[in-house]
Amino acid sequence: MPKVSEVCRHVRSKNAGPFWITIDLSFPDIQSFERHANAAALQPAAIGALYDVDAEQVKRFLVRDLSVVKISYPRRAPQGGAMERDMHGGQQYIRLLDVELE
Repeated sequence: MPKVSEVCRHVRSKNAGPFWITIDLSFPDIQSFERHANAAALQPAAIGALYDVDAEQVKRFLVRDLSVVKISYPRRAPQGGAMERDMHGGQQYIRLLDVELE
């Protein structure tokens, strides 16, 4: 099965305020988007398990016109804490790169 890194043109993460992270998965065309956007690995339960957050709080947005899947989840601790390792949320996408899609 193909991995996110093999299918998506761009994968990035960023802050969505001090309490949330958003990940954008940009597919190269509408065919790839249609094939993979609803993969089990991109559903709230799988994202919750991958990022150790409550699946009920994971939000998904399918932007078909742009061939993009946006996934948002709450940070485990607010941005800017003393133990912060990724202040801008820019490295959070890495866990998704090797995830296999259907």
